[in-house]
Amino acid sequence: MSNEPRRPGRHFLQIPGPTPVPERVLAAMSRQVLDHRGPDFQRLGKRVLAGVKTLFKTQGHVMIYPSSGTGAWEAALTNTLSPGDRVLMVETGQFAVLWKQMVDRLGLRAEVIQTDWRIGADAQEIEDHLRKDKAKAIKAVCVVHNETSTGCRTRLDDVRRAIDSAKHPALLMTDSISGLAAADLRHDEWGIDVTVAGSQKGLMMPPGLSFTAVSEKAIEASKSATLARSYFSWDDMLAFNDDGFFPYTPATSLLYGLDEAIRLIHEEGLENLFARHERLAEATRLAVRAWGLEVNCRDAKYDSPAVTTVLMPEGHNADAFRKIVLENLNMSLGTGLNKLAGKAFRIAHLGDTNELTVLGALTGVEIGLELAGVPHKKGGVLAAMNYIADCAKPQAAKAA
Repeated sequence: MSNEPRRPGRHFLQIPGPTPVPERVLAAMSRQVLDHRGPDFQRLGKRVLAGVKTLFKTQGHVMIYPSSGTGAWEAALTNTLSPGDRVLMVETGQFAVLWKQMVDRLGLRAEVIQTDWRIGADAQEIEDHLRKDKAKAIKAVCVVHNETSTGCRTRLDDVRRAIDSAKHPALLMTDSISGLAAADLRHDEWGIDVTVAGSQKGLMMPPGLSFTAVSEKAIEASKSATLARSYFSWDDMLAFNDDGFFPYTPATSLLYGLDEAIRLIHEEGLENLFARHERLAEATRLAVRAWGLEVNCRDAKYDSPAVTTVLMPEGHNADAFRKIVLENLNMSLGTGLNKLAGKAFRIAHLGDTNELTVLGALTGVEIGLELAGVPHKKGGVLAAMNYIADCAKPQAAKAA
């Protein structure tokens, strides 16, 4: 028992993952576990394996691992590559850095295109780099779809066009851990070979599941790849998935939750879901700029629909500000990572959230700026409110 007094109302969890879990998903996960080799589980397995394909917009295989997204990164690399293979990566933020560290540890050779962490991957730079690879020795291009640390999104369709324009055979791999079910993702149409994602962000679930969507080209590459793999072997997973089962004990309760989360997403409609995320993201950016603060993403082309990273004025520490907001307003904001540590905070607007929740969060930020003595202008919340009202007017007029 804590000696702290009870704090009424709900905690505002405005970090970009884990995100709040809907009551229907929580209720689904509370069911009794099943025999994971029995017919009831088989029906569940087939349902979620088919359902998750719709989120990736793929007709191909999507594997579900009981792991964090980091496990899916490892699966992507170890199943398709061999020791010493060259991999082209773009350092768009902290999660690109961490993926590159894994590449190094696995004995692969990373070639890194640097950015200032304020844009997504530049497709033209990727094309230029690939054109220099006359021997076609680069085996994979790895980019982060939605960089959670910076609030920048990479345009994957542009990257695919760049690879095709360079006439390069490299696999296209993307980390869409915070992009899936928040930003439009078209695994098949955009010619992505491996897409990895996680359960705790746009899918509105607790952490614990990762997803790996693979093309036939990636599966073919796995047949000759020689990096060691065991737990994350695609061969084992695909063989069992054909019948709705898994090669080892699955996370049954999380699969119950996934089944319900997929249902919730389709009840809203994917296109409506993407529009909601874009709308809430724009409202947040308008608020930040009305306060006179700076959004980290410097080019609107790369704006993230999932999270907005806000730069603090010189001389003010973002973590001290976040602490004031947490202690006084019961709201968690995302911390700045790596080179943005202490220099930025993050406002998430993805998953099971809506206009009033985001306006409440922005109100908390505006109050927090005042409490922390951060120089700012008044009216950020009002700017967001006006934008949201303008977006709602056509629908309200129809209902009138």
